[in-house]
Amino acid sequence: MSPVLDPIAHGGALSEAMARHGGAASEWLDLSTGISPFSLPLPDLPADIWRRLPEQAEAVRVAELAMRHYGGAVTPVITPGTQAAIQLLPWLRPDAESVAIVSPTYGEYEQAFRRAGIEIDHIDTIEAAAATRASTVILANPNNPDGRATMRDDIFGFVRAHRNRLVVVDEAFADMRQDLSMAGAAGMEPNLVVMRSFGKFFGLAGLRLGFVFAEPGLSKILSDRLGPWAVSGPALAIAAHGFSRMDLVSNLRQRIDKAHAMTRSALNMANVSVIGETALFFCCEVGDGAAVRNALAGHQVLVRAFDHSPSRIRIGLVPDELSGVRLRETLRLVGVRTP
Repeated sequence: MSPVLDPIAHGGALSEAMARHGGAASEWLDLSTGISPFSLPLPDLPADIWRRLPEQAEAVRVAELAMRHYGGAVTPVITPGTQAAIQLLPWLRPDAESVAIVSPTYGEYEQAFRRAGIEIDHIDTIEAAAATRASTVILANPNNPDGRATMRDDIFGFVRAHRNRLVVVDEAFADMRQDLSMAGAAGMEPNLVVMRSFGKFFGLAGLRLGFVFAEPGLSKILSDRLGPWAVSGPALAIAAHGFSRMDLVSNLRQRIDKAHAMTRSALNMANVSVIGETALFFCCEVGDGAAVRNALAGHQVLVRAFDHSPSRIRIGLVPDELSGVRLRETLRLVGVRTP
């Protein structure tokens, strides 16, 4: 029987913050996630898309568009979010006794393998997996929550030197770092799996949409486990729209770059120490992460703290200059300083 594990905390828990600290949703500045504050403009959807099951031809089209968009060499498996793919990772090596996870990182990898009764090895770098018994290695690149990046050559080197190990690379935050992406190698390297998230860059996390690039045998395992109609027709239509409109993609990139610069400026002016980042969030050293999170929440500014890195917080992007000023002044007000 699979062990029953307590759910782990995630960003975006605005309702819980409101229940504890008060205020209406409109009064809060929610910077607790790594999701773009800007959403892809949605297309007009035909009314019958809500009444009929998703068409296989549309799924095939979206998979081909995703392959082109992410630079893949094979058509990906479409999933209802990256989280759904993470839940299925243990099935790719059902006989595995242990998995090595480059840590600290997103907690749901460990949860998925612990539920399957698989031992966890926490490692600092992908190369460190060589000293373990792990038949599966998990790497988030760039990493969440510290933004640490592993260079593509280092991943290639490990994958080719350890073909008996399955290497899973989660590129949920790689949309602005194509130089890191291994999507083009997945499927060509039989022991490599690459996951991509649609919702973070496109600002549509509620859509629940992701893509997994892998060789055909592994892709079939995932597809069989997901079953038919795993992704909704509206989600497929929105993905096709996003992947087909490079003008909208370019605009999102520019807006994210600008928001990133505004957020960094606010942190610098508040004398907060940034120790890592991606295009969509900053990891900051603040001494007592939980205390700073709670102090900020008292002023309706929501950030993320971590049990595994108690001296740090993660701060998402401000959407505009006014929010940048609010973040800066609130950080100053609660007295956040570099330790």
